[in-house]
Amino acid sequence: MDFKLAAKEILENVGGPDNLANMTHCATRLRLTLKDSSKANDEAVKEIDGVVNVVNKAGQYQILIGTEVPKLYDEFEALVTGEDGSAQVNNSGESSGNIISTIFSAISAIFAPLLPALAGSGILRGLLILAVQTGILSENSGTYSILNVASMSVFYFSPVLLAFTSARRFGASPYLSALIGAALLNPEFIALMGDTGNGATTSFLKIPVVLMNYNSTVVPIILSIWAFSYLYKFLDKKVPETLKLVVVPLISLAVMIPLTIIVIGPIGVYSGEAVAQVVNWLIERSSILTGVLIGGGWSVLVSLGIHWAVNPIMINNVSTYGFDYIVPFTFACNFAVIGTTIGVYLKARNNKLRSFAVTGFVTIALSAIIEPTLFGLLVKNKKLFLAQIIGGAVGGAYLGLTKVVTNAFVFGSVTTFPAFVTDNASNFIQAMIGLAISLVVSAILAYMFTDREEMLS
Repeated sequence: MDFKLAAKEILENVGGPDNLANMTHCATRLRLTLKDSSKANDEAVKEIDGVVNVVNKAGQYQILIGTEVPKLYDEFEALVTGEDGSAQVNNSGESSGNIISTIFSAISAIFAPLLPALAGSGILRGLLILAVQTGILSENSGTYSILNVASMSVFYFSPVLLAFTSARRFGASPYLSALIGAALLNPEFIALMGDTGNGATTSFLKIPVVLMNYNSTVVPIILSIWAFSYLYKFLDKKVPETLKLVVVPLISLAVMIPLTIIVIGPIGVYSGEAVAQVVNWLIERSSILTGVLIGGGWSVLVSLGIHWAVNPIMINNVSTYGFDYIVPFTFACNFAVIGTTIGVYLKARNNKLRSFAVTGFVTIALSAIIEPTLFGLLVKNKKLFLAQIIGGAVGGAYLGLTKVVTNAFVFGSVTTFPAFVTDNASNFIQAMIGLAISLVVSAILAYMFTDREEMLS
């Protein structure tokens, strides 16, 4: 794929730089907010080499590329950057789109850069637990300690990492933002809590302060950097150029770190925990129904590009509790898609369709990317889409019934199975049964729904 050429053609067919209000990308899609979506030529964009599909939902113009979208984004960003190096589009979160568009765009931009680190750490964590359970490693060994640090650092230092990505999204200084996140993890600050933990108190300029532990948290730092972005832009505009080097960071740190610790941080912690508790309460009350809805409906959310609204909840659960109930349901969806490709391959006689099914099978099994199969096959064939939804729902119901969890936020594939390895040995077994159910049910239904002379449209 010629990324430079593709970026040029995409930009031309979405109305040029003047029609862009915001741009970002997630794991597989270039996500644009257009000032006037009528100026975009959907069919022309779909014909561009490397473009899998176009989805215009939730106020975003989403162009599905695949896992190489960061390379395309780099070329695309270069095209819409002025000669002085400043972006010609508003990429700081103040887009002209509606509130839904703004939220989805922000979530994508903040979390997408961290997904490889989260996934890799999660797999390493699962392998480490497996090594301890099988007696290969001892929890008292230096090897275990080093690998444990390697697997958990991305979660412990999430305030620093999210501060950096949030700053890039909201238009603040990434380095000052990272310092704000780092301050929350400073040993001297943590020592103020003593043995009390969350809820310990101190004071700042005689103002009472409720102390919280911010390691592995998600919401507080995002709220803090969002607020900081307004202060930073104000200072950047008002402070004379000759004084910016000293005055901007001085005021930024002196204001934002106390403000975060006193006000924003506790609000973020309690709100994040409240959302997670509500979701987990619903799962505990009706885990089977939740499994049916998420296992069967996840592909629909992915097809609309709005699944990112749920991802932060899963990441927060893993960071806060060390496990998550929702991730297994997304596995059920992915393995239902795999099952659908198997059913199509076994029934169809068209070589092009069979080849596409094999490619989809391998892609999902190894990388968990379902979009090419979703848009190239299921969306175009409603019967096969139904087969996948039913398979995901049935498998999700079983996973909900058996309360399967993952120890990390990962995308569902064979390579991420270690995420199911927990202290409860049966968790992995029940997970494998649930995913097998998803795969087999969808494969049987896809076989039944596929005509032998089915063609790839």
